[in-house]
Amino acid sequence: MKTLSTIAIITLLLGLGSFTLPPAGYEVGDYARNFDLKNVDGQTISLSDYEDAKGFIVVFTCNECPYAKLYQDRINELNKAYQDKGFPVIAINPNDPERSPADSYENMQARAEEKDYSFPYLMDETQDITRAYGATNTPHVYVLDKEGEDKFRVAYIGTIDNNYKDADKANKHYVQDAVNALLNNEEVPTTKTKAIGCGIKWSNV
Repeated sequence: MKTLSTIAIITLLLGLGSFTLPPAGYEVGDYARNFDLKNVDGQTISLSDYEDAKGFIVVFTCNECPYAKLYQDRINELNKAYQDKGFPVIAINPNDPERSPADSYENMQARAEEKDYSFPYLMDETQDITRAYGATNTPHVYVLDKEGEDKFRVAYIGTIDNNYKDADKANKHYVQDAVNALLNNEEVPTTKTKAIGCGIKWSNV
């Protein structure tokens, strides 16, 4: 009986896991799919809209997570530093607003205005893009290298830098290093790090 009970518990946990765990998503070297998502200004944004882009800094982030809040200004600075060089930031809110009301579309609009976001802030209403990429936390960054029309190779996955608490104390700037390397036709020095942040609020749990 004890063995049967143990098996039943394991089976239950595995069953629950199938509803809560996102798919593996992209690895470095994979090609990321394009998307059409609604921006806070009401327009639909696609990677293919950026004809002159050399790549993208795709950031899965949100309103409520304390880690995401700590990185808001840094994400803004990344866009200001790199959009004119061909690597704009595209921010995507992956959270289900029913589970995280602070991440509703209206609250996204308010946050973008409050923080004067210089980049698109998109809502992944179906969470399909989040699952395709394999993002698990907010913030979670994917640096994409554009290799042709609608060909976006994943060059870096992970966190922005190595100090979420204080930008001035960070001494490893993974996203900056990745983008600079791509701009100089060099190898990305660090291609993957652990994304430090809050777990994404999925709609099916």
